[in-house]
Amino acid sequence: MGAAPPLDPELSAVLAELGEEVRTPVTPANLAARQQQDALARPRPTVRDLRADGRFEVAELRVPGAPGGPPLTLVSARPAGIAGPLPALYYLHGGGMVSGNAWSVLPRLLRNVALPLQLAVLSVEYRLAPQTQYPGPVEDCYAGLAWAASHATRLGIDAHRIIVGGKSAGGGLAAALALLTRDRGGPTLLGQLLVSPMLDDRNTTYSSHQMAGVDLWDRTSNATAWQALLGDRYGAADLPPYAAPARATDLTGLPPTYLDVGSAETFRDEGVAYANAIWRAGGQAELHVWPGACHGYDTLAPRAALSQDAQDARTRWLRRLLTPSDTNEPRTAP
Repeated sequence: MGAAPPLDPELSAVLAELGEEVRTPVTPANLAARQQQDALARPRPTVRDLRADGRFEVAELRVPGAPGGPPLTLVSARPAGIAGPLPALYYLHGGGMVSGNAWSVLPRLLRNVALPLQLAVLSVEYRLAPQTQYPGPVEDCYAGLAWAASHATRLGIDAHRIIVGGKSAGGGLAAALALLTRDRGGPTLLGQLLVSPMLDDRNTTYSSHQMAGVDLWDRTSNATAWQALLGDRYGAADLPPYAAPARATDLTGLPPTYLDVGSAETFRDEGVAYANAIWRAGGQAELHVWPGACHGYDTLAPRAALSQDAQDARTRWLRRLLTPSDTNEPRTAP
């Protein structure tokens, strides 16, 4: 394997300050301890916190979960004082399928996405592995989506303008959810926003080897998380695409897709391959590969120029998706 691509200088400086401990991989031996550490350390803002002195309307909802599963928590949030149904971003948090929560991602989403785009956000508290293995997490996500679409009036959202999205594990779940929704004839999706998505359980891409021991989420952590999610089905030849979307052989009929990865992250090549597979299937995808970005760079260094560029690109894509097209109107020659 060749040397890893160089990190963006701002990101490199941030990582140097954090020290080598941030690169300690997740292993089967330390998984339980890492989960406990994450649960204690990761922010979990309250509904009052999220309302931000009245700028947002926020509610926690308990809705029916997947068949045979427990009830599901959705956190519903939207800019305050806006009448009428809003388009909605149905968001799935990251954390390698083994950590994270529905609340911690909301302050940035509300500030960076909901407010400028006048968009509602629904964040899903899906069950985590290994306590809940496939198909539990993706079925949780599907159950919440189906409930939200069928209760759009109550939520004040437009059931025909729902975008699924997520980052890392959440991006992988969003991709799986788009496939599952297509195949079950579920709610029609306006788009899917996949940020550094966790798509491929096989861990065989060039970038997964190239970034081993280098990226903050490397092939050791990745294998640990996939094993936790899949259990005895890990590595199975017949694994469904709803478990690992990179296994999909039919990517037709998917909504417009935004996909971004970093040049210096483990998920680079599987993300690029997924966008390419959508194009080959005749679909629409916008792909960004951010030079010098590692996994989770925009969380580690949100003020870095690269992180700001990435957020701006996502916002521009969402705005185009949400703006009615005028392509059917006649054009005059210049």
